Amino acid sequence: MRGASGTGDDLSRWLEVEGIVPVEGPGTIADVALVRGLLVAAAREGRAVSYSELLRALGHRFTRPKMRALCKTLEAIDLAGEGAGEPALAVLVVREGDRLPGQGWWTTLAQRRGYRGAWEGGEAECFVTAEQQKAFNYLRGR
Repeated sequence: MRGASGTGDDLSRWLEVEGIVPVEGPGTIADVALVRGLLVAAAREGRAVSYSELLRALGHRFTRPKMRALCKTLEAIDLAGEGAGEPALAVLVVREGDRLPGQGWWTTLAQRRGYRGAWEGGEAECFVTAEQQKAFNYLRGR
């Protein structure tokens, strides 16, 4: 499966096939509502979260396969939000080292927002800061 369709069913099926997480029960990486809720809470606080922090909040330790699975969930969240006219939330999930989103975000979600620049450096930082601020402003007070 190349990408999430915006529904939890396809994402859950992909995660199960890949052997990454069970598809049933609270705290699964594929729980779009739960992950979205964690991102909304972070946005209301005006802060980004690292991939590790978000995985820990879901009861998982950081591994690359789990991070990739989380990225599928983030994509589903942003595609649904885009359809509802909401700002991106996946931009709030960043690497601990440089506080920028990972490569998958740049190749899919940033491009959907019109970004065509470098994935690191000043231009990238400005774009991410602006996109994060949109989420902070939209969700504060809601």
